[in-house]
Amino acid sequence: MNVFSFFSSPIGLGHVTRDIAIVENFQNISTNFITGSGAAKILKKLNYNVQDLYNPPSFVIENGALKNSAKWLWNYYNYYKDCKNISQKILEENKPNLVISDEDFASLTVAQEMKIPSVLITDVFETRFTKGIASLIEKKMNKSMQDIIKKCDIVIFPEDGEDFENIKKVGPIVRQTNYTRDELRKKFSFEKNTILISIGGTDAGIFLIEKALQVISKINQDLEIVLVSGPAVSKKFENVKNLGFVDNLHELIYAADILISLAGKSTIDEANAYGTPSIFIPIKGHFEQEDNAKRQGFVFEDINRLEELVLEKLEQKRNQVNVDGARVASEIIQKLAN
Repeated sequence: MNVFSFFSSPIGLGHVTRDIAIVENFQNISTNFITGSGAAKILKKLNYNVQDLYNPPSFVIENGALKNSAKWLWNYYNYYKDCKNISQKILEENKPNLVISDEDFASLTVAQEMKIPSVLITDVFETRFTKGIASLIEKKMNKSMQDIIKKCDIVIFPEDGEDFENIKKVGPIVRQTNYTRDELRKKFSFEKNTILISIGGTDAGIFLIEKALQVISKINQDLEIVLVSGPAVSKKFENVKNLGFVDNLHELIYAADILISLAGKSTIDEANAYGTPSIFIPIKGHFEQEDNAKRQGFVFEDINRLEELVLEKLEQKRNQVNVDGARVASEIIQKLAN
């Protein structure tokens, strides 16, 4: 049996949810996850073999905007060095047939030094967090990242398009459910028009929860508000069904009538796949979320017209799309291992 070491970035939950979608398609493979924070909690809840070892730096968010990005980049660099030491120890002990990384570049560096075949899953080829002098350091880090990418045996890119070099474009990677939408609505007791608010694995989206609840309370319709506040938020909110931390957000997205969320790629892909009308508000200054939101037709300033958008989405028809990225990615990875 092949043994894979799967290093999943714990910065948010989007990495691990798409990784779960891929692993669900593996056959005769033993997978050991290495991650941390909320990502490790999800894997434990689903009974995967996981080592909770990574402690990622937190973003500082004020009024929905990313602050102190240069300091975060420095913290990330130190985090990278810690991850490299952790992955070195794990790979020397486990000697896997293959190393898979979802945007954990430290483990790829070690795997490539040890001549272990490596697969990267990513939707980002460079970062743009900083400006001014700090951006010179970030550019150097981007150059190192791109060198690592070129050395990977395969890079899985969860978008549609043509393959090039070692990059395989597999389309969106989304978790599947065995339930129909009606079955899920019954399972979750969704009886009214249901608005789902989700902010991922950190507390960076509290600003969005507060604004959304304020706006929805003024809408004169019989609506049910369901909140998935995630593993990092302890604050209590009134007049809302708070589910806290869940391992099946994709099913809740499918069952809901509207999704209001930060602009993480995996959440966007799941919403699009299940046809749920959605509003995506990015963290201001977070280049990746801003890019993701822009592709969906949103910008940070749309937070100031949430009422208009909610009323618009209540009238929008669902448009479910079949996606096969998880199966295609799993087949590519298993073929490399064999």
